[in-house]
Amino acid sequence: MNAPETKSSPLLGVADARALMLSHACALPPETVPLSPSALGRVLADALVSDRDLPPADRSAMDGYAVRCADLPEGRAILPVLEEITAGRVPQHALRPGFASRIMTGAPLPPGADAVVVVERTRLLDDGRAQIEDRPPRPGQNVMPRGKEMRTGDVILPAGTLLRPPEIGLLATLGQAAVRVVPAPRVAILSTGDEVVEPDQEPGPGQIRNSNGPMLVAQAERAGAVVRYLGIARDRLDSLRPKIEDGLGDDVLVLSGGVSAGTLDLVPGALRELGVVAHLHKVEMKPGKPVFFGTRGRTLVFGLPGNPVSSLVCFELFLRPALRRLAGHAEPGPPTVSALLAADYAYRTDRPTYHPARLDATSEGWRVRAVPWLGSADLRALSQANALLVLPAGDHRHQAGQAFSVVRLDF
Repeated sequence: MNAPETKSSPLLGVADARALMLSHACALPPETVPLSPSALGRVLADALVSDRDLPPADRSAMDGYAVRCADLPEGRAILPVLEEITAGRVPQHALRPGFASRIMTGAPLPPGADAVVVVERTRLLDDGRAQIEDRPPRPGQNVMPRGKEMRTGDVILPAGTLLRPPEIGLLATLGQAAVRVVPAPRVAILSTGDEVVEPDQEPGPGQIRNSNGPMLVAQAERAGAVVRYLGIARDRLDSLRPKIEDGLGDDVLVLSGGVSAGTLDLVPGALRELGVVAHLHKVEMKPGKPVFFGTRGRTLVFGLPGNPVSSLVCFELFLRPALRRLAGHAEPGPPTVSALLAADYAYRTDRPTYHPARLDATSEGWRVRAVPWLGSADLRALSQANALLVLPAGDHRHQAGQAFSVVRLDF
């Protein structure tokens, strides 16, 4: 299934591998969901336009008095109050010359009025008249004109908009009780290996607890996916095949372990037998070199290495961007910044390395520091990290203040 590594077929780098994977990831068909928390974090499938002007009429932006500027050439006057207009009420009278109407924030301006004097510049006299002591008002003062916020036919939310609480409020303003969005990808996660037992079991000789399963479930859910955990498949085809076939019914199937070149690494062969087309099987990176990617129809298949740090890093570099693309995001990521090394750091590596690191924002910009790390099995190091420091291949003593590319771990 995989071409041997030769000089004529070099391994893909991380960026090229990710681009290949994303070329197979298209936004999922839209679904309609109610305007509720279920819409939060989803991407809008269609542009939404306003069905009316907002505000629908000139309205007061302050509590005070609606007036005619011509009646206040000096800014001072005592005017009879024609009526009181509260939000939700329609003015009953046009404003006649020499009168004022008491008005509340959000209430529609009466015909004839062209400004609002704030209540703090007025005093209501015992006889019901309003005494105004202010500078001469200007037309439009403290008035929100009709259609200032939006006009009928305006595109208010373009397709591709991420729905946050402000957008939910806008949708309600637009009268949308339901909305078409790109759905959350459905992800099946399968651990493999005879040596792996679930976390609640006591490991026997040569066995380890399954950290990858719960970790990948958490990463996928944090990435916005709807996740199914398929359990552990043993290193036998009669155990692998039915679980893989089950997972191929979802948008994405993620397997951990069994993708290297050992005698019991049966996953690639089982995938091939079930109709999965392999697109790559190894990437020029550390950790995570033996990552597998394939497709069956619209289903994306990722085979991640069994070592937990390798699995986590491959998820962040490849799987999370693919999930974002499936969910309709224009920018799949991963989020990357340039940061200065906080201290000298010597490191030898035979291929580009994504080293666990601590990224901090300072008054002088981003600073990054590598955390102690024992290799691809050392998941404990990741608990101290919030980023991956990208180190070039070779034997280097990197100097403090040197700029590096850093992948932020926003999980």
